[in-house]
Amino acid sequence: MAQNDTKFSEYLSGEVRKYQGTCVPLLSGILRRILVRRLPYRKLHPNPEDEFCNPEIGPNYEIISGYRGDASRRLQHRLPVFGEPIIIERMNPDGYIILNGHHRWAAAVMMDLQNPLCVRIINATRMADIKRMLSNSENDKRATLDLDEVVLRKDENEPAEKAVPFPLSLRYSQRLRLGIPGLFSYLDAHGYDIWVYSEKYYSLKYIRMLFRLKHVHVTGIVTGSVRGQEKKKIEKEIRSHYHTTVSIDRDMILRINHRTKAFDEYPLTGAGGDWSAAAIGTIGGFAQDEASGT
Repeated sequence: MAQNDTKFSEYLSGEVRKYQGTCVPLLSGILRRILVRRLPYRKLHPNPEDEFCNPEIGPNYEIISGYRGDASRRLQHRLPVFGEPIIIERMNPDGYIILNGHHRWAAAVMMDLQNPLCVRIINATRMADIKRMLSNSENDKRATLDLDEVVLRKDENEPAEKAVPFPLSLRYSQRLRLGIPGLFSYLDAHGYDIWVYSEKYYSLKYIRMLFRLKHVHVTGIVTGSVRGQEKKKIEKEIRSHYHTTVSIDRDMILRINHRTKAFDEYPLTGAGGDWSAAAIGTIGGFAQDEASGT
């Protein structure tokens, strides 16, 4: 390990020792999330639960080296240090904990950059949020969908619902796939709670507002900011609440009975409204199965 790498490894170990078991996430108000866009690297702290801080996995110094090179080139052209913001959450006792962007932060630390880093503050999903969502549910069935892979349009050529009105479209630019509101309305009317998942680091309020603008109701939202033991606890809490989960993908529906552990797979074809209609047809057949005891 190079001398600079060793120095950073010692710095990282010190940060982990300082904040392991002591850092507590704090909610950030809308003004803070809107106005705070740049911060010095010293205000950012590594997440002790992230694999980046795991000694058995640790930082990838090749990736860090690449970011250092990119940063140097961007600074020469008076551009922001990194193209994408580092995703952070406000924390107690001080500063912000990193949710996504540890290697970029490491590059800034190793370069001792005086330029502030581009950041985006979010309020991540927590167990308290999940329990609050479940407390509003009276159903024993849920439907789950991946937000980015299934619910949102993946490219401009895919049929989509209308964009939200201007100027809201400047902030809420994502488009729902054609047929998603109809599918969600059907699920809601037939006793399903709707849960959407994303590996990306969205704010819960952002996702709720995006659906509200399209008059779509969802019960729960779980973002990619939930990892490790916290994610396992959340999934256990959710599964214990429901008898059945229907997982809807682009080409398949998976129905799981959590009490018997039995599951069935159903192929799903079509695009746009046809895909939504096919999904509704398949799920409608489940009620007949339940009525006949199959």
